[in-house]
Amino acid sequence: MVNDTIAELEKDIVKAHDGLKRELAKIRTGRAHPSILESVRVEIYGSSMPISQCASVNVPEARLLTVKPWDKTQLKAIEKAIVTSPLGLNPQSDGEMLRIPMPPLTAERRKELTKLVKKHGEDTKVAVRKARHDAKDMLDSLKKDGEISEDDLERAQKKVEEVVQKANSDVDATIARKDKDLLEV
Repeated sequence: MVNDTIAELEKDIVKAHDGLKRELAKIRTGRAHPSILESVRVEIYGSSMPISQCASVNVPEARLLTVKPWDKTQLKAIEKAIVTSPLGLNPQSDGEMLRIPMPPLTAERRKELTKLVKKHGEDTKVAVRKARHDAKDMLDSLKKDGEISEDDLERAQKKVEEVVQKANSDVDATIARKDKDLLEV
């Protein structure tokens, strides 16, 4: 029962870390990366879909994305979706594909993005703390029901704290890497 509780805690922590990584991937660092366009939705064939479902996105150079639609008639719709997105990108069309140069980040924008990264990190830490709280509640109910002894409860709580400390240090390391990427000119 204790091992199940620890496993559940670790599973919740992995979910929180994955969510952090997804959010950080959306924050552009001045370098081109296909995940930058994940949040852009295109109106095609009467429905809204992500760019990745209607075009291939490639990174031929460090500061350039290319978007090649599978149906060339949809090039204008994809271009419009990118221009109207809050990403601040200006695609250039050659009739077959879009070339999207990544503009360099200003110092002010870098600071804003750093604050956003820290906010995402703090949100992840809140999720980890919630998972810790849930795990402790489960352990307390096991003790109350007489399924584990007082000593087992203390050992399990120490294990929970170790797992949470490691998770928080991993979050800090992930945030530090992203901050370094953002502040790198």
